[in-house]
Amino acid sequence: MMLQKDKNKSKSKGSLYPKKPSGKLYTYRKWVSYALLLLLFACPFLKMNGEQWVLLNFIARKFVFFGLIFTPQDFYLFALAMLIFVIFIVCFTVVLGRLWCGWACPQTIFMEMVFRRIEYWIEGDAQRQKKLNAQNWNTEKLVKKGAKHLIFLIISFAIANTFLAYLIGSDQLIKIITEPVSQHVAGFISLLFFTLIFYAVFAYLREVVCTVICPYGRLQGVLLDNQSLIVAYDSNRGEPRGKIQRNFEEEKKGDCVDCGLCVQVCPTGIDIRKGTQMECVNCTACIDACDEVMLKINKPKKLIGFYNQDYISAQKPFKIGMKAYGYAAVLFVVFMVFSALIYKREAIETTVLRASGTLYQSRGENQTSNLYNAELINKTNKTVRFIFRAKNHQDKIEFIQAANVLPKDGSAQITFFLIRNNKAITAYKTDVVFEVVVNGKVLSKANTSFFAQPDNH
Repeated sequence: MMLQKDKNKSKSKGSLYPKKPSGKLYTYRKWVSYALLLLLFACPFLKMNGEQWVLLNFIARKFVFFGLIFTPQDFYLFALAMLIFVIFIVCFTVVLGRLWCGWACPQTIFMEMVFRRIEYWIEGDAQRQKKLNAQNWNTEKLVKKGAKHLIFLIISFAIANTFLAYLIGSDQLIKIITEPVSQHVAGFISLLFFTLIFYAVFAYLREVVCTVICPYGRLQGVLLDNQSLIVAYDSNRGEPRGKIQRNFEEEKKGDCVDCGLCVQVCPTGIDIRKGTQMECVNCTACIDACDEVMLKINKPKKLIGFYNQDYISAQKPFKIGMKAYGYAAVLFVVFMVFSALIYKREAIETTVLRASGTLYQSRGENQTSNLYNAELINKTNKTVRFIFRAKNHQDKIEFIQAANVLPKDGSAQITFFLIRNNKAITAYKTDVVFEVVVNGKVLSKANTSFFAQPDNH
């Protein structure tokens, strides 16, 4: 599907004043947005198994998702989870177009459901905003602009705090807020920096983030096809458009009365009647506006609605295409692999390696030993007392550097000799298995090799 660009649109940010939307779909969007905002602000502060719901601490290399702790050793799982998310977005886009942008993207939700609504509340609808910006500075303009930007800064500060809670943890964030500034200079600088970033995005950049900065809109040309559901104008029914003229029946016109409301409510300023465009975020504001007009002139609703290109061009009913089924199949396979890896994931990860540069050691006529280094990583948020042993109970372990406690989110190193009776050695290289036992239960295993000259007697 080719995406069109409105060449006649020469609107800068300063001259774009979308009319306040209303309607059934807008009401649904508000409730969806409020639910997502509640989830966004709650995730860093609600806890499960002693950990916050979501943590992305790149500095400490610790990641938490709903009680599961991921360490750098689990990076492959993190990468696989990101791959699942990307494939889901691709599959979602192939079927439902850019609906993610209009209904679930944090940028759109904050812009349209928080900052824009504050602007409507303080400055009024589009025409009143234009008038206020055009007039000279006076008390009214100073008070309204000052109040609006002060509230914008306060909300940006709240968003910055939440953002940092995801990155460094809510407990650390509370310390930064409650303790003296001198103890957390870097933390306060980070808070101020992100506050200004969010303020600049929502007070000045606004729709430029969606139309220029975000690459997702440009991917639509690759992802969409003629069977993708998008917000579209039914040109067969609407054209030729024209104003309603009473007592004139000579010229047959389409249902579109060319009122321009669909353009006036668009947050990116496009004309949906010119076809699918890169700037369209599928916010559905134009659908509500057009439906309201259709009801007033006693015409059927959904002149603008969710349609695919096949329906508009050939009146073919909607059906999911093979491309979507293909992406869904790939998504299912990757998700099943991810689920299996999560299920097999051990709470303690154990790595045992033979000490580099060492050979086997003869211990008299009856025994041979190998020197090993082991690292145990605790992937839980609890301190663990453990026993490290060989699975074959005939083998003996002689510790050089011993440990039996794993700190929460920490690790322990062990250096030891594995001693084996020569009569049990049947080959130069044999497998050996080590176990980590906690409360009588084996929580982790590690495999490595044992080298020794076999006993030929």
